[in-house]
Amino acid sequence: MSTQFRDVFCQSADGLKLHAKVIGPDDSTALPVLCLPGLTRTTDDFDDIARAIATSSSTPRKVVAIDYRGRGLSDYDPDPAKYAVPVELGDVLAIAASLGISRAILLGTSRGGLISMAMAAAQPKLLAGVILNDIGPALEIDGLMKIKGYIANPPPRKTWDEAAHGLKELFGTVFPSLTDDEWTAWARRAFREKAGGGLERTYDLKISHTLDGLDPSNPLPQVWELFDAMAGVPLMLIHGALSDLLSVQGVKDMVTRRPDIDLVTVADQGHAPLLADKPTMDRIVAFCARCDGARAP
Repeated sequence: MSTQFRDVFCQSADGLKLHAKVIGPDDSTALPVLCLPGLTRTTDDFDDIARAIATSSSTPRKVVAIDYRGRGLSDYDPDPAKYAVPVELGDVLAIAASLGISRAILLGTSRGGLISMAMAAAQPKLLAGVILNDIGPALEIDGLMKIKGYIANPPPRKTWDEAAHGLKELFGTVFPSLTDDEWTAWARRAFREKAGGGLERTYDLKISHTLDGLDPSNPLPQVWELFDAMAGVPLMLIHGALSDLLSVQGVKDMVTRRPDIDLVTVADQGHAPLLADKPTMDRIVAFCARCDGARAP
């Protein structure tokens, strides 16, 4: 069994090169897992949890982490209007099809969770289970405005120390227990070295335009109909105890609607939990095994 990540590429429906990172056995009979990152995030966010899932001693399985267009090693889109959930859902489907995946467990962080819920409405046969990482159908405007603020005009970072310090300034209050080494590791997931020196973000800065119309008088609509589309699908919710995007009340509302939800609360982490602590990873691995048992014939 391969325990190393390997890069794969395919083409989107409109001709862009899409990238994914794959780990785990190709011949496993266990359900594969598709990892879907947040708005400006990449495949690298899932390295720890992907390795834990793929190398589980009881049920090793293939894990595929996806770069939507405009992120990581995927092509940037010349039309920023295509940085939208329906188009990015199409990117996920293109990568799944290229790898011969017709049924999978989805692990979606933030925007990846919105794409997972949209998948339940658009392609329900693909879903064998869903893990929502700090995301739901009703989101807090303060958290959304914070995201809009830090992606709208991000300051340049020249060194890794600057990048790590900048992240700590932004997120230190909701990730109070991270060490300096962990902030540096976060920086190396969020930035890359650019030709000529200095660092650049690992996403197309034009993605910020997806939030142009957002303000306290014009919040995102709630999407309970997409949440309800996951009825009958095994469901896990990971909630950062310090999250400013998904409130405690939002979690309660989801549990009321889905009493069978497998709820994991991660202490000392906000939006979105890093999925790198052993208790959370163990819960995710166990949930995936339960999805194997519940899957449709």
